[in-house]
Amino acid sequence: MLQFEGKKGVRACDGVTRRDFLRAGALSAGAVGLSLTGLAQPALAGASRGNVNCILLFLVGGPSHLDTWDLKPNAPSDVRGPFRPVRTHVAGVEICEHFPQMATRAEHFALVRSVHHDEAPIHETGHQLMQTGHLFRGGQEHPHYGAVLSHLRGAREEAVPPFVVLPAPIGNTGVSVSHGQTAGYLGARHEPFVLEADPARLTTRRQMLDAVDDAHRAFDALQQTGATGEARDRAGHQLFAAKAKKAFDLLGEKDDLRARYGRNTFGQSCLLARRLVEHGVRLATVNMFDCVFNEITWDCHADDGALPTTLDDYRDTLCPMFDRAYTALLDDLAGRGLLETTLVVAMGEFGRTPQLNPRGGRDHWPGCWSVLFAGGGVRGGQVVGSSDRTGAEPKDRPVTPAEVAATVYHALGIAPSTALPGPDGRPVPLVDAEPIRELFG
Repeated sequence: MLQFEGKKGVRACDGVTRRDFLRAGALSAGAVGLSLTGLAQPALAGASRGNVNCILLFLVGGPSHLDTWDLKPNAPSDVRGPFRPVRTHVAGVEICEHFPQMATRAEHFALVRSVHHDEAPIHETGHQLMQTGHLFRGGQEHPHYGAVLSHLRGAREEAVPPFVVLPAPIGNTGVSVSHGQTAGYLGARHEPFVLEADPARLTTRRQMLDAVDDAHRAFDALQQTGATGEARDRAGHQLFAAKAKKAFDLLGEKDDLRARYGRNTFGQSCLLARRLVEHGVRLATVNMFDCVFNEITWDCHADDGALPTTLDDYRDTLCPMFDRAYTALLDDLAGRGLLETTLVVAMGEFGRTPQLNPRGGRDHWPGCWSVLFAGGGVRGGQVVGSSDRTGAEPKDRPVTPAEVAATVYHALGIAPSTALPGPDGRPVPLVDAEPIRELFG
């Protein structure tokens, strides 16, 4: 994976500096082989929501809703973009032509097309809002969903971490503030286990073992800075290492299944996330990218410089990569009987501008975008909310990031109003919003 460090004076990809962001009140960083076709997605009948796990696919860069899941074929040419909508297996629901496998499985996921926020149109605000339900202000970082699960429920299986980030945390996206993938005020004991390795490049068991060992040592060191200050004893260390290595061992998967997910970082990370929840991890976050600069990501400014991605890259690389991995993940979970108890959320930090820019790309737009939900009791085959004729803002059923967060917690069996021990012991509610209840109807 490419890692790019920010430089002094470098501006964010939409020309916003760190100082601009801080002026807005934010916190600085220091502070399958089986197909689902024919299988109905059941409601969560008989299964406790407390047993639901989560796989969060974070589509770093912010996919253009107008060129993926909310096309506007009747809009003017400078709005509608180059792609055609195609019918899905759900009557009246259309998505981009470059998601052919998703089109055949539309009854198994739900689309929310009216997500929006009014904060600064930069990556970092969206990262924070979408993974915690809060914008970080006044020196307070809020915890990621996985850290909340770690705090409230602990590890599901002895010696297996409850919260994992794959393949690495979000890095430089232009402004040096938190991306919302930490434990925040919950402290070091609930930080994620981070692989910090590309699973597509772990081609031997020795490489896999070494990567897990390195990640384990870093995780152990972090845990020892937690509230108890207790080091893991040797027996506990060995138990953790043995179970974690088994969970992370992608070489135990059949070649045809690995190929079904896609032999790339994102595809293999999705497969690894399935393995992890199967082995007891409560929440696995997969970052599709760790940076937006100098590589192809969803951040389609088409600037011919550090932000080169074009809509041609959507057609040739990004949409096919997502289509393949996402449908393989749903198929795989369903085939193993895990989809009913695994919430799968796919989301970016914002949408893209309704008008194409002069280079044929699209810039940041938090006014409206789409999020996908599947599994975990979600009723697939539906669309919640809609955008206006140009995709600029919600037309009906507007949904905020806080409501998205409340929906994740609801699916996991946690009341959004649950209070956590915040800074100085003051209780802090998880989120001040209601879940999107239509998803579970």
